[in-house]
Amino acid sequence: MPLQNRVDPFGELLALPARGLLFGNRGGKFHRDDQTLGRRRYASRQWICCVLSFKNRQRNVWGRYYTELFFLDEVTALAAGHRPCFECRRADALAFAERFYAKGARPSAPDMDDVLHAQRIDPRSKTKRIHQMKLDDLPDGAVVTLSGQDAFALKGRALLPWSPSGYGVPKKRPRGESIGVLTPPAIVNVLRLGFAPLWHPSAG
Repeated sequence: MPLQNRVDPFGELLALPARGLLFGNRGGKFHRDDQTLGRRRYASRQWICCVLSFKNRQRNVWGRYYTELFFLDEVTALAAGHRPCFECRRADALAFAERFYAKGARPSAPDMDDVLHAQRIDPRSKTKRIHQMKLDDLPDGAVVTLSGQDAFALKGRALLPWSPSGYGVPKKRPRGESIGVLTPPAIVNVLRLGFAPLWHPSAG
């Protein structure tokens, strides 16, 4: 039985056999000793996405220290509110941080984590925040929802339907609409300023 450790663009954790292109964590361990989940879905505000292999390190998934999570690709991780890791993905993390604020000094990781946590979690309901934005203004790599249930990644003139195994048949991107955006606004701006996320090959 697979662990409940596959992340979707809504930030939900699914029990699926596929692992995707990246893994990460949410600041430590929040699973139980029997490798199941309770109500908690993060250990701290430090939500990161990492490469699958780094310096030949071996991990005991859902062991003593971390609740390891897996993403289809970086577009998915960003939609869920994760940022690149400064240890295993330092160049990407620096490029991300340099675009996080349009002006001023490059923010620290804790500074970014505070902003992102406020944008990804509704403090009252403790559920994923969905932000209303103009579809015409959104950059490639942002993830939107049309119904509050299905997710679509934006790429060029297309909406790519998200699924745990990859992206589906593209749909034409409509114009002049306001839409629910899963990707936190600060990350949308990072994408708008030229940060290039890792896409799953099914995106074409």
